[in-house]
Amino acid sequence: MDATVSTGTEDSVWGGGNRPLGASYGKMMMWFFIMSDALTFSGFLVAYGFSRFKFIELWPIADQVFTHVPFFHGNYPMYYVAFMTFILIMSSVTMVLAVDAGHKLKQKKVILYMFLTIIGGAIFVGSQAWEWATFIKGDYGALETNSGRILQFVNAETGERAALADFAETLPEERVQHQASEGIWFEEEGCKTSYSLNEVVEGFKATPNILIRTEQLNEEGEKTLLDRKQSLAKILEANQVVEGANLIHNEYGHRLFADFFFFITGFHGFHVFSGVVINVIIFFNVILGTYQRRGHYEMVEKVGLYWHFVDLVWVFVFTFFYLV
Repeated sequence: MDATVSTGTEDSVWGGGNRPLGASYGKMMMWFFIMSDALTFSGFLVAYGFSRFKFIELWPIADQVFTHVPFFHGNYPMYYVAFMTFILIMSSVTMVLAVDAGHKLKQKKVILYMFLTIIGGAIFVGSQAWEWATFIKGDYGALETNSGRILQFVNAETGERAALADFAETLPEERVQHQASEGIWFEEEGCKTSYSLNEVVEGFKATPNILIRTEQLNEEGEKTLLDRKQSLAKILEANQVVEGANLIHNEYGHRLFADFFFFITGFHGFHVFSGVVINVIIFFNVILGTYQRRGHYEMVEKVGLYWHFVDLVWVFVFTFFYLV
């Protein structure tokens, strides 16, 4: 006959009388996921730091890269990135308010604050997509040398960067995009640029107020600006026109900068998009009264943990990628 033995410790910590950290199984699993994902993002940022340190003299300056604002043409360094960051942080605040309203079983307030969180996340994802499109397209264009270095153009009178369209000449030459079926080693040419190398070079020679700026940083921490004589000699090293940025070419500077930009911000953007989708699902469950009938809003708390993690990761990405 089986007998049940009582040790007298069933209600104590060692007897399993309470849950670890007072958290449910679902919350503990969310914390495990957050910790593992934090290690992943940490690895990406460490790799970015090592690469930037190795090519510190050639690394693009963020204030010269992220200068765009939707519907406005001009030079607005980091303005829109700061706006995106503010929106994401405020969405974290509304999520806190939603969790607090859930603790008080105030369904209407949970609906309101979750709706604001979703709107903030959607604005951030849309802004990130617009920033990607702008970065890929490019605004100015540049030349790339045989060694892979980028040559940018600057107006000597204003000190601002000059676009290829400002000085490139249109020559009577036929430009055909190179196809894999017609070329040597069956290699295919990328997207055809707006201007050929000859058109840019000839236009540069005919425009004396345009100078070349190299990737190399000077003692003041700025890109090196060559004089007219040095610029005329430097442009002879160019072998192709570069417009925008991708995983191979980058008109803003070192190609690794573009690689890390696409990978880190893309990976984070995927997390934000996933968070918006999850928030939408939870939002409709709140409207249907699912959690009100359960007597708790733990699902809102769990998705809140994920959302705060995504916001915190962006703070580090913003700091290391855009500010430092």
